[in-house]
Amino acid sequence: MATLPTATTRSDLLGTIMREHWDQLVSYAERMLGDHGIAEDIVQETIIRAWRNIDRLYGMEGSVRGWLLTVTRHLVIDWVRKPYARREVAGAAYTDPQSRTDGFEAVHSVMVARPLLGRLSPEHRAVLIHIYLCDRTVQETAGILGVPPGTVKSRQHYALRKLHTVLSSEAA
Repeated sequence: MATLPTATTRSDLLGTIMREHWDQLVSYAERMLGDHGIAEDIVQETIIRAWRNIDRLYGMEGSVRGWLLTVTRHLVIDWVRKPYARREVAGAAYTDPQSRTDGFEAVHSVMVARPLLGRLSPEHRAVLIHIYLCDRTVQETAGILGVPPGTVKSRQHYALRKLHTVLSSEAA
């Protein structure tokens, strides 16, 4: 069994981890996120977690790099799931790095969707906004609106049905 590292050894181990793995971890996180700054923040949190678990890493039989990559991946997933990643922060602008366009499609979608949403009841409109525009689940929407999940599903169904009817009648 390995002896637990001393304070000096702990610092040396952390320095070694940073020198050997920092660039690879940042590159890995950046590929998943498309943003270098956020990738560096996530890797910094990974290094903090490595510091907190250095005793465990020191005696570990597996790969330290594998542990670091796993922690980085989990932090990226957590970051993507956070509300501000879903464009919910007031005043924050979000651009999806995978779909950078000239903006025509987004403007056109808003011009088409806004009048259609206005034809729905406030309850139906709220459900569609939460599910489709805020990318929430039925369970999350139910919790936010304070209604049972079945009610959310029902409102979603009838709202989409009404939109389909409106679009069909306008197309004819």
